[in-house]
Amino acid sequence: MKYTPAQFSGWVEYNGYMSDLEDAKLAAQVTQGDEKAFLALYDRYSSRVHALTLRILNDPMMAEEATQDTFLKLWNRAHLYLAERGSLLPWLLTIARRVALDRLRLEARRPLLSDADDPDEKWQSIPDGNTLSDEHRWRSLHFAVQSLSAEHRQVIELAYYQGLSQSEISETLGWPLGTVKTRLRAAMQQLRREWDR
Repeated sequence: MKYTPAQFSGWVEYNGYMSDLEDAKLAAQVTQGDEKAFLALYDRYSSRVHALTLRILNDPMMAEEATQDTFLKLWNRAHLYLAERGSLLPWLLTIARRVALDRLRLEARRPLLSDADDPDEKWQSIPDGNTLSDEHRWRSLHFAVQSLSAEHRQVIELAYYQGLSQSEISETLGWPLGTVKTRLRAAMQQLRREWDR
């Protein structure tokens, strides 16, 4: 059976909605100590969390530990997830990012600044293909980031993947702090516009 673009788009949105409802239900069950619900979420999202932590840490062993820490936090803090504020996956990836950045600080390590022309494989390894709607969102984010100017991509990577503060970015790039703030704000606005498309 063939779908028109409008039907396909509606199906993807519906599936994303149903997936969000299921995630919220599983998270509520995890709050009650349901191990099967926890394992279902682990199976669904561990590859995505691992890909993000590996991207930040650039070390497979540390990324594996950060992934485990992230899901341990999910087990202990599932009650903090509020479905009305958004989907579970972004909430979980925010935890993963913080865990990974904490590990970088703890180890006093900084990954090398990758150039703006990173291989596509790194970005495309993040989606796990469990749902078309998630896949679509991740690919659209990838293309949105790639559409940014080199300077905007650079400040986004330093701030969100390497966890540098604005003053550290200023020191790293040799830019005035005001310039960093302006470019980071402009980069986020441009990224939001591109991703919304």
